Amino acid sequence: MKSRFLMLIAMSFAIGISYAQKVDFEEYDLDNGLHVILHQDNTAPVVTVGVMYDVGGKDLGGDNNSERTGFAHFFEHLLFEGTPNIPRGKWFEIVSSNGGSNNANTSLDRTYYFEVFPSNSLELGLWMESERMLHPVIDEVGVETQNEVVKEEKRLRYDNSPYGQFLFVVSENLFKVHPYKNKNIGEMEHLDAATLDEFKAYFKKFYAPNNAALVVAGDIDTGKTKELIQSYFGEIPSGEKVTRNFPKEQPITEEIETKTYDPNIQIPAVVTAYRTPGFAKRDAYVLDMVSAYLSDGKSSKLYKKMVDDKKMALQVGAINIGQQDYSIYAVFGLPLGGATLQDLIKEMDEEIIKMQNELISEKDYQKLQNKFENRFVNSNSSVQGIANSLVRNYLLYGDTNLINNQIDIYRSITREDIQAAVKKYLNPNQRLILEYLPETKE
Repeated sequence: MKSRFLMLIAMSFAIGISYAQKVDFEEYDLDNGLHVILHQDNTAPVVTVGVMYDVGGKDLGGDNNSERTGFAHFFEHLLFEGTPNIPRGKWFEIVSSNGGSNNANTSLDRTYYFEVFPSNSLELGLWMESERMLHPVIDEVGVETQNEVVKEEKRLRYDNSPYGQFLFVVSENLFKVHPYKNKNIGEMEHLDAATLDEFKAYFKKFYAPNNAALVVAGDIDTGKTKELIQSYFGEIPSGEKVTRNFPKEQPITEEIETKTYDPNIQIPAVVTAYRTPGFAKRDAYVLDMVSAYLSDGKSSKLYKKMVDDKKMALQVGAINIGQQDYSIYAVFGLPLGGATLQDLIKEMDEEIIKMQNELISEKDYQKLQNKFENRFVNSNSSVQGIANSLVRNYLLYGDTNLINNQIDIYRSITREDIQAAVKKYLNPNQRLILEYLPETKE
């Protein structure tokens, strides 16, 4: 009776979600190639205006010069410097004085700028983003100012932060030829050496309307919004089509072992990392479920076994780090007591081998499905989240409607799919073992 009751609750939960989360949107292209996505939600007087550019840390400066890393992240800062109509240093002041907030972020694959305003300031948001796209001020003063800002960010977030070099070391060992081997924040000497002409050429190449998508979501009148978009963005000239031809990585066929030392830590860590498919591939969705099974929450397999029961790990986890061309699957642990790094690897491997040899239980499978239903709901629980999902799904996945049907991909994954993915990708001869150790005077 109890199991039947729980099953009925789970079914009701899933059915309710599948109807509650429909997101209506409209999309079209301007003549200059700018892709526009509109979502109307008049329940609250708030609007999000965002522009996502198809440029990230993998896109090098200086005509794809390997000694010009970090340009996309640098531009995330530089494009707040101002325009002929927005004085230097006034961008954030203008936004806040009109009751809004704004931010930007850069990954190895894309850059996203956005503002959240009261809906009566929609035109202001569109004007500011069109100013950024049309004619930002790129000069020596701005470059020098933001160079110092980026250096301070690097010191704070990576150089002086415990385990701050973890992802960098993993990436440079998993990738030998693809630019994913580079740091998203870049090398400071590369930014120091870059010329003003190189920065201007980078902007011209990547920040054109035909290499971007605009999203407007919230309390809008669709017809009026289209008129405003045409007015502010329609006359911005197109750029040349961006073409990429990144080298392909050869499969990893032998286990890679390496060590790195961090002066900011006292407790060592160990990471086993694998190169896996890009995030749009179905197997990447399957690996998302694998990581949730292994380490999402205190009842997950690795946490319960190594932290709760055996008390041999201070922390343990598995994560699928999604990227467009290749992803990274990493399993990590911090030892506790007398446990060694090799002890942690042995226990982590045992759970992976068990998944390769046996189907996960039906109970655990249903638990995973419920987790991903919940994640799906939460990702679209705000207008700002919806705007992000819409523009990301279009630009990176090529399917804006994933905001409505991405959950169906997870629902379609079977226990057999999970077992097959673990067998295919998570093998010792396909991985990196990284010992992340405290740096001592010796």
